[in-house]
Amino acid sequence: MMIVVFIIIVIGIVAFFINLNINNMEPNQIPNQTQSQVSSKTSAKDFFINLGAIVALGFFVGNLINLLFTIINKAFPLTTGFNFSESSSISFPVAVLIIVFPIYIFLMWLLEKGYVLEPEKRNVGVRKWLTYITLFISGFALAGDLVTVLYYFIDGQDITTGFILKALSVLVISLSIFFYYIYDVLGKNDNKSRKIWMIASAIVIILCIIWGFTVLGSPRTQQLLKYDQQKVNDLLSIENSVQNFYATKGVLPNDFDQLLAESYFVNTIDSQTQKLYEYQKTGNLTYNLCAEFNKDSKDNGNVSFDTFGNLSWAHPVGYYCFSKTINPNLFSKPIPVPIR
Repeated sequence: MMIVVFIIIVIGIVAFFINLNINNMEPNQIPNQTQSQVSSKTSAKDFFINLGAIVALGFFVGNLINLLFTIINKAFPLTTGFNFSESSSISFPVAVLIIVFPIYIFLMWLLEKGYVLEPEKRNVGVRKWLTYITLFISGFALAGDLVTVLYYFIDGQDITTGFILKALSVLVISLSIFFYYIYDVLGKNDNKSRKIWMIASAIVIILCIIWGFTVLGSPRTQQLLKYDQQKVNDLLSIENSVQNFYATKGVLPNDFDQLLAESYFVNTIDSQTQKLYEYQKTGNLTYNLCAEFNKDSKDNGNVSFDTFGNLSWAHPVGYYCFSKTINPNLFSKPIPVPIR
């Protein structure tokens, strides 16, 4: 995402100075053109529509790749080595695609409408520069994708199904953009080919969104997973407070009231059900933390790890208690302090 934002900023800066340079040129520096033609070609309207179209293209393409990578990570997780758990939410890329792609189509329609009325606007300097910048970036992405695949093969690394699908996604997207703008530079794009490209792109985006919801669940499923993650975060905070209580008092608290009386600011209420989480002291060094979960933790890529990197908050669907044990060797012997 940061790369996409950086590219957009670079394109904007380059386009601004190109437009500034063209506006500062004298009429006699542009042969065979009248002052009115120069003015029409370098208007603010042309500048911002062209810039907006390219920025919209970069933004929705970046989020399309993000969406595909998230789906592939979920559908084809790593089975060997350390599988870093990334966010499995597709809310933002889906929202971007639904809003920004139509904006891109609308801006391109505006440009084509202007070209019909004033064909010479196809030669606007800003348009040419932005087109070649797009070709450069898509070509660079295409070459980088092929280099990565070849490197994995030569280096003897595992080429998994997920890796192949990711490489193929980048290849197809970058290749499509590259050839579309090559044909545009060569003047081979007509209204029919543009409509075909637009319809094909819309179909691909819709299918990707449907695939994403099929693999990762509906918006309601995503909401339930976020509730579960919040429950885990709350229980983790309670566990830390219990450990701090033990480090100070040398004993476990009997209940939440005793824990909160020591000014430990933790959330003990489930934000979804508005019910108290359960704390059960089961021994001098053992206790349970319980909550009601909507989904199995395997459905959520945001499960938490303990200090030693072990998966400590895995849970099934429904009511579940986590058994926790205090290791007294991790704490120095506290100075006896009476418990209020």
